[in-house]
Amino acid sequence: MEPSNHTRVTEFIMQGLFDHPHHQGLLSGLFLCLYTAVIMGNSLIIVAIVIHPPLHTPMYFFIANLALADILCTSSVLPKMLGNMMQEKKTISFGGCITQLFVLTSSLGTEALLLTVMSYDRYVAICHPLRYVKLMSKEICICLAVSVWAVGTINSFVNSLLVLRLDFCGPNLLQHFFCEFPTILALSCSSTYLNEIMMVMADVFLAMGNFLLTTVSYSFIIITILKIRSSKGKQRAFSTCCSHLIVVTLYYSIIIYTYIRPTSSYSLDKDKKVAIMYTLVSPTLNPVIYSLRNKEVKVAMKKILPFTTKK
Repeated sequence: MEPSNHTRVTEFIMQGLFDHPHHQGLLSGLFLCLYTAVIMGNSLIIVAIVIHPPLHTPMYFFIANLALADILCTSSVLPKMLGNMMQEKKTISFGGCITQLFVLTSSLGTEALLLTVMSYDRYVAICHPLRYVKLMSKEICICLAVSVWAVGTINSFVNSLLVLRLDFCGPNLLQHFFCEFPTILALSCSSTYLNEIMMVMADVFLAMGNFLLTTVSYSFIIITILKIRSSKGKQRAFSTCCSHLIVVTLYYSIIIYTYIRPTSSYSLDKDKKVAIMYTLVSPTLNPVIYSLRNKEVKVAMKKILPFTTKK
């Protein structure tokens, strides 16, 4: 076999988020504020859960893990995107692109699995309250969390490793403002068949599988709540899963819009806006949703930020 004369791509050129350069300064300021809100909001949630004993419950243990996944997800994209917004030539090294792929994919996969585990936690709490302490013990919760992070990381590692075996010898213009598998595979000059098979398997397991399990959990939860006779009992049961249900609805609404839509309705601008939703907007809203109506979280926040206490 003759040796290849192709020159290997060492960097990729990224498309900007918007096509109007005169908006870059204003938008970069807005995104910087939102990124700061993601880091601060999710970090405060983690610290609040750690320092406040009443929050040492299975649900808040998983919320702390979700906050960490949100920080990793946003941090894998936003710093590089903000840096590129200030430059005329928007580039990322090949190694930087693979790193971004790995961190982003592992955090998104972990988030999907965490939401499923949290749905199971709410199912046990509402449908089997007498067995809750046994079924959601500290040891079981730790095992579930470790398993979730392991599956998300291994899935991302395998798919990222498969990208490294590909040849990139032609165009290097990414049709996006960050690295993701479909846009990277489109630039490869070698066969991507195995990569595409693995991506489909990951989508079926992490997206469809988790969506199905979450739907089943909430179906049983709703049936159980409807069987409660008193309206106060129904309200109390629903309030225990209301925040999580909002987060799940937001998460899967974005996923469904991204993947289950007619090909004719696809556009690059829409794809970029959806990407902003799951890499920035959703991680910004999650800590707000979980703390908005929760008295214990507010008490913990006052310990961290004493100046918020009214005198």
